[in-house]
Amino acid sequence: MAILPIVKYGDPILRRKVKLVTDFTNLDNLVKDMLDTMGNESGIGLAANQVGMDMNLLVLDISGFEDEDDVDPRVFVNIDIIKEEGEIEIEEGCLSIPDIRASIVRAETITIEYQDLKGNIKTEIFTGLAARVILHENDHLIGKYFTDYLPTSQKTVIQKRLKEISETGFPSVSVTLT
Repeated sequence: MAILPIVKYGDPILRRKVKLVTDFTNLDNLVKDMLDTMGNESGIGLAANQVGMDMNLLVLDISGFEDEDDVDPRVFVNIDIIKEEGEIEIEEGCLSIPDIRASIVRAETITIEYQDLKGNIKTEIFTGLAARVILHENDHLIGKYFTDYLPTSQKTVIQKRLKEISETGFPSVSVTLT
């Protein structure tokens, strides 16, 4: 399949809430392209708007992590986070914000409702890394970045790097906030 260009920080599509998917007939090729793109970038999650598509669709593949039960690539359409439980702080990064990483507190367990590629409605519970990736990618679908969770002092530290990403696609130096 095709490797799609990743939309970077500063593109307006990443700050808008995406549209719900109503036509499920031609999603297979997009999903394959998104999974190929994510793998090519060494990512573990990707939202449709990160490849320029205004639709509520995300993919994840955490199969490279041996301690995860959910080893197959997954696809979620029209996702809705129903319940969040617990808290855990883990370092995150983002394909749309390359070379910037920060520790973010998110729910440890989530319950979601979504549709599969045939439009069937499903409800599932996720924990650990799968829950984190789903929450991170769902944030993209509603117009948020992981950096939005940072305190003002840390946002100030990365502001220049975010500007560089919006202008050139990459920061001049990597930044990891702890």
